[in-house]
Amino acid sequence: MTSHNRTRCLAMLAAMVLPAASLAVQVEVHDPVMAKEGDHYYVFSTGPGITIYQSDDLEHWRWVGRAFDGEPDWAREVVPDFSGHLWAPDIFEHDGKWYLYYSVSAFGKNTSAMGVTVTETLDPESPDYGWKDLGPVIQSVPHRDDWNAIDPAIVEDDEGDVWLSFGSFWSGLKMFKLDETLAAPAEPQEWAHIAGRPRDASTPGEEAGVGAIEAPYIFKKDGWYYQFVSFDLCCRGMYSTYNVRVGRSKNVTGPYLDRDGVSLIDGGGTLVIEGNDNWVALGHNAAYTFDGKDWLVLHAYETADNGKQKLRILPITWDDGWPQVDPADLDRRTTELVGEGPPENR
Repeated sequence: MTSHNRTRCLAMLAAMVLPAASLAVQVEVHDPVMAKEGDHYYVFSTGPGITIYQSDDLEHWRWVGRAFDGEPDWAREVVPDFSGHLWAPDIFEHDGKWYLYYSVSAFGKNTSAMGVTVTETLDPESPDYGWKDLGPVIQSVPHRDDWNAIDPAIVEDDEGDVWLSFGSFWSGLKMFKLDETLAAPAEPQEWAHIAGRPRDASTPGEEAGVGAIEAPYIFKKDGWYYQFVSFDLCCRGMYSTYNVRVGRSKNVTGPYLDRDGVSLIDGGGTLVIEGNDNWVALGHNAAYTFDGKDWLVLHAYETADNGKQKLRILPITWDDGWPQVDPADLDRRTTELVGEGPPENR
């Protein structure tokens, strides 16, 4: 074989090997939130019992179990047709404990509740690890409530008070102050309406309607509270239309205005990121600062995988006080699954 042919064969072999690296299984999640404890990062997401992943580098992730082996004892009392999936968690550290908020809901209905479970550590190898459920924090009831008790997210304000924001469709997104247990509304109750989209007044109260907004997440930076929200439709694979919007306020309860000065209550929201040719849609984000860097965490529906949802962790930059992410990072910054994932994803 000539030197030229040998070189050509080696190049062909390299071309055959290189795609294998790209076939690494990526982490599949819906509604991811993240925390860091010690040298480990953790992601929590929708699934049976809340699925939990651990990483040392934000790129390679191991499935390390669930917060619940079964389901919350109270779930079927609130939602009789509970499917077994716990939705849209948030994780919050307070006074040396980790509080994991989650949703129990019937899809497309506001027969919903948000609960909270607590552990001393996130490390499943620690003898101090173990979740203790504190039960429901608040619930919504069709025909009684025009809001949906789903998609909890926690923010601590500058005075040290802790607020829970939440909501999906209906009359929009709300928040209320938690009491010192972090497991119930403070009394007297303090509530705020923080975002919404137009809803047809003729829509029956038990139906979600067309006001497609959900998943508020409030992130503090440089004296501002930034409220990220998701517009349009999730959970439909290639038919998803999810995208991320933002507004900001000097006060935790708002009003939140977008870059053009439009209130999020009136349907405003500056676009942060939307779908493209490779990722048909994306959303239900959270935002964090780890080791001096800001990150946007979300799930994205991959076009090449028939709209399957993948974990993405994107660097945030700032333009005149507004968050920016590079859509090219959806392709550059992958999240590789190390070992086996949860049974429902195999």
